[in-house]
Amino acid sequence: MKDFFQKVQSQLDAKLPFVIYRKPNSERVEGLLQKDNSVFQTEEFTEKGFVMASFDGREKVLIPENQSEKITSNHIKQTETDFVLPEKTFTLHAKNDFENLVQKGIDAINNKDFNKVVLSRTEILELLEFDTIFIFEKLINNYPSAFCYCFFHPKIGLWFGATPEKLLQVKNNKFQTMALAGTQQFNDIDEVIWENKEKEEQQFVTDFILENLESVTSDIAISNPYTYRAGNLLHIKTDIEGAMDKDSTIKKILDILHPTPAVCGLPKLAAKEFILANEGYSRSFYSGFLGELNSDGLTDLYVNLRCMEIKNQRAHLYMGCGITKDSIPEKEFEETVNKSMTMKKILKDI
Repeated sequence: MKDFFQKVQSQLDAKLPFVIYRKPNSERVEGLLQKDNSVFQTEEFTEKGFVMASFDGREKVLIPENQSEKITSNHIKQTETDFVLPEKTFTLHAKNDFENLVQKGIDAINNKDFNKVVLSRTEILELLEFDTIFIFEKLINNYPSAFCYCFFHPKIGLWFGATPEKLLQVKNNKFQTMALAGTQQFNDIDEVIWENKEKEEQQFVTDFILENLESVTSDIAISNPYTYRAGNLLHIKTDIEGAMDKDSTIKKILDILHPTPAVCGLPKLAAKEFILANEGYSRSFYSGFLGELNSDGLTDLYVNLRCMEIKNQRAHLYMGCGITKDSIPEKEFEETVNKSMTMKKILKDI
């Protein structure tokens, strides 16, 4: 992989856009090195390249294949091991602020404004030093079952992530997606117990996807819900697949799916309005989506979770959780602390 990373470092030194990534359970690392610093956007999702879209849908940044050098390399896949996590640290101010936000969301649910809302917060860590390639290597070594990426554009920013959630895969008019919700920490207990709150949250996501894709797809099949491990966390997952209708497009499906109830809420518009009005910060590309677009006939997109942005020697971490009528603010804050460990583990020794 030495030549691969030498090319990436040269691209970074020249302050030119690039993306490098490794798909779940793969030994192949791929990348696109853009030839200039132009900002390309996509609207119809018909181009070939790598797309990174914001939560609010306003930014759909594209690194086009026809304006980039495509690079690949093999990486020895690591086995997931027990996690040695850094100490859980947070401020009482951050805790109080987020618990108040969660309570506000619960009150809105009880007021019938919506059934579910996903609320998030950000945490900023000071970095004494930072090595982009070293961080990416730590990501792919520690999270073999996640979609791991590093995205850089001098006019947009530097982002890293290790997301467990596929948004959409399309090949030969066949599609795959998933419903992922509910969170608890991984431990060595054989039987995982899910509370009604987590089961209900996951069912909201599944029902939304099935009901809304009905108009543009056919032959939909779903798995039974099952427990899925992502690093030091467990989630409830349902796999969904089917066929696109003749007049269906990737854009039509993305308009339906994004943002999913797993990152926004239900009903979607009401939940999104509440988020934008009350979270108090811009999510930017957190809880947006990213991935390959029409590359070798394959579109493979993931929800941008377990991610961070690096700005001015600071790591901006993003964490959220689904709020329903049964949510307990203190437990929801603890869930965000647990989710922050995904990136904090990577930053622990630098």
